[in-house]
Amino acid sequence: ALVTRLAAGLSGQGVKSGDRVAVLSRNSHGFAALRFALARMGAVMVPINFMLKAEEVAYILRHAGAQTLATDSGLADLAKQASALDTQVQQFVWLPSEDASEPVAGMLNFHELAACTSDLAESGLASQDLAQIVYTSGTESMPKGAMLTHDAVLWQYVSCVVNAEIAEHDLALHALPLYHCAQLDVFFGPAIYIGSSNVITAKPVPNNLLALIEKYKITSFFAPPTVWIALLRSPLFDANKLTHLAKGYYGASIMPVEVLKELASRLPKVRLWNLYGQTEIAPLATMLGPDDQLRKPGSCGRAVLNVETRVVNDDMQDVKPGEVGEIVHRSPHLMLGYFNDAEKTRASFSGDWFHSGDLATIDEEGFISVVDRKKDMIKTGGENVASREVEEMIYRLPAVSEVAVIGLPDPKWVEAVTAVIVLKTGQSL
Repeated sequence: ALVTRLAAGLSGQGVKSGDRVAVLSRNSHGFAALRFALARMGAVMVPINFMLKAEEVAYILRHAGAQTLATDSGLADLAKQASALDTQVQQFVWLPSEDASEPVAGMLNFHELAACTSDLAESGLASQDLAQIVYTSGTESMPKGAMLTHDAVLWQYVSCVVNAEIAEHDLALHALPLYHCAQLDVFFGPAIYIGSSNVITAKPVPNNLLALIEKYKITSFFAPPTVWIALLRSPLFDANKLTHLAKGYYGASIMPVEVLKELASRLPKVRLWNLYGQTEIAPLATMLGPDDQLRKPGSCGRAVLNVETRVVNDDMQDVKPGEVGEIVHRSPHLMLGYFNDAEKTRASFSGDWFHSGDLATIDEEGFISVVDRKKDMIKTGGENVASREVEEMIYRLPAVSEVAVIGLPDPKWVEAVTAVIVLKTGQSL
């Protein structure tokens, strides 16, 4: 009922089926309700990373052609600054948040919209209509908007429910920002789809997460490796207080093998899953299940239910086991293409196979191990060095908490392999 009332309220303010509605907000129940209200009325959600600068937010607003922007009190200034930079934004929707319940003046009030009693007109929505446009990180150029249909999102929900074993009895904690497709579409959306109970927080810091897991008896939790590392290093970490936690998921970046072993050792009753994918495939592509975590350490597993994944050479031929190639995907939950960018869309596909840009190997059992992003290969002295392989070696040093390996310009080697290291408290090298 809340979702339908909110959709009717937005409709009364001129939001129509097919309109792009941008969301610049931290995690909140308002964000969650808005996500489904937009789908209900046929509007297209455009989630935006709230850590971007005003100019970067403005680029996405302009490119998407968003006329409505939803935000919360803490991000209202950024929303206004960005919208003033030659965008088409005409109205703002204020969303309540964990820290602020007072609405921002001049913005449409979430609570008032959600109190609408008018009937919601049928949108004439079709399954191949757009549900959302999710912008990539833009590490190589300006961000690209991946167009995902309602069909694609639902196919992906089914893949997640089956392969990640998302169940009705789960009590899930959602802490990664909902603008991120992993949290939004791999965990939160499927949990709603299957009928799980959910706790949402905007504060993914160790003391808050550990307190919430204990307080609500959380059974299911997803976080990128950096957050799992922070939890393990927290002085408040006590496995005896996390006894209800049964399912642990990691993804969004590669989990160092040494950290994975530590996690499995300190939380032996937690079943672990590794998820791999990218925005363009909505985003789940492969998964490494609990039984293979320590048997295939460092692998991202095999293709999930509704995905075909291969590792190929430049001629689109499958590589032999152990050889490095590029990961390509084919799936009903692939994007239609990049919004208003036919050229980049064509360049990303070979027929109906999508080029991931990730280099990997595949073994005799079909398990895939990501080596690096093509763009992250360090070219030094005429050789290609995978930053991840160097990172894995450094993680074996007991004093190391986190490490990132990059290539820096060098007059002799062209690029010098360089490690940036965070040590554990009280440790030295």
